Amino acid sequence: MAFQIMTMTDAAADRVKAIVENSGPDAKGVRVGIKKGGCAGMEYTVDLVKEPDARDDMVTHGGASVWIDPAATLYLLGTQMDFEVTKFRSGFVFSNPNQTSACGCGESVELQAADLAELARQKQAAEA
Repeated sequence: MAFQIMTMTDAAADRVKAIVENSGPDAKGVRVGIKKGGCAGMEYTVDLVKEPDARDDMVTHGGASVWIDPAATLYLLGTQMDFEVTKFRSGFVFSNPNQTSACGCGESVELQAADLAELARQKQAAEA
C-alpha cells in the first residue's frame, strides 16, 4: 500500500464541495501546492481545478476531490488539510509534520522535505 500524501477533515471536504458547487459546471475540485514567498519562505496554494493534471496525485474525502502538485509532494506528506472559521478569518489550514516554523502572521511557513526512510520505518512498525 502506498503512502497517502495528505488527508482532509470533514470541514475541508465540505468547503471544497461548496467551492466546486459555486464555481460552475467545469469545476472538479481544488489543487494544493506550495510556492516560494512570504517572510518564512513558502506559502500554500489552493487553486480551482477545471482540468485535472495527470501528473497530480488525488485525495478524496466525503465526495470532495483535491489534487496535489507533484512538486509539493515531499513537503506535504502526512499533512492534514482543514477549514476553519474564526472571528477574524476563514480559510484552509494545514497541519503539516514537515513544517519547521511559520511567520508571525501565519501566512507563510518554512518546510523541509519529508524523511522517506523514517516514514517507511513507521509504516513497517504499524504493520507489524
